[in-house]
Amino acid sequence: MRGLGTVVNVVAIVAGAFVGLVAGRRVPERVRTTVLHGLGLSVLAVGMHDALATENIVFPIVSLAVGAVIGEALRIEDRLEGVGEALRRRLRRGDEESTFVDGFVSASLVFCVGPLAVLGSISDGLGRGSQELIVKSALDGFVSIVFASTLGIGVAFSALSVGVLQGTLTALAGAADAVLTERMVTEMTATGGIVILGIGVRLLELRKVRVGSFLPALVMAPLAVALFAR
Repeated sequence: MRGLGTVVNVVAIVAGAFVGLVAGRRVPERVRTTVLHGLGLSVLAVGMHDALATENIVFPIVSLAVGAVIGEALRIEDRLEGVGEALRRRLRRGDEESTFVDGFVSASLVFCVGPLAVLGSISDGLGRGSQELIVKSALDGFVSIVFASTLGIGVAFSALSVGVLQGTLTALAGAADAVLTERMVTEMTATGGIVILGIGVRLLELRKVRVGSFLPALVMAPLAVALFAR
């Protein structure tokens, strides 16, 4: 069944988030902070692994530079935060301090940026099976437990981002498969890895990198390969 992988992914994120919310109430603040920092270090490791996949670092660099300009022009980071704020208001938390937006944005970026999200959705859409997305679902479910225990219910709503992104990629898989080559996917993966590094920096509270603004780079990378790779 096409699209099954994305459905499983969404359910895993929501289920993991609610487990994290329940567990989080029983975990001391210092433990939750340390776990979040551990996750940040792990995200850095994943990002570095993907970034090193590049065959020519020029492609990710140019893609990130051009993608950042486009992302800021479209105000992607601000719009992501705006969606999070709108959802938070619907929960009517009043003046209560909340990490809803951080949870929604950080989790959305972690779950949506990466080779498994792209390649798994394409494979699923072409009827080749949803194995990649099932694996991603297991990983995302575990990560959402950790995220929700520290960042709150906003993590559960990141399932919306996953559903929209992966559902769209699945629907467009036929056309994408006809265009993307192995080299394009390689450079897109490497570019995504650098973006993931930005997420790790953000989770470690070293600097609030506007990671969302780099998302257009994932489109620029395969385009650059198509235009300039020999």
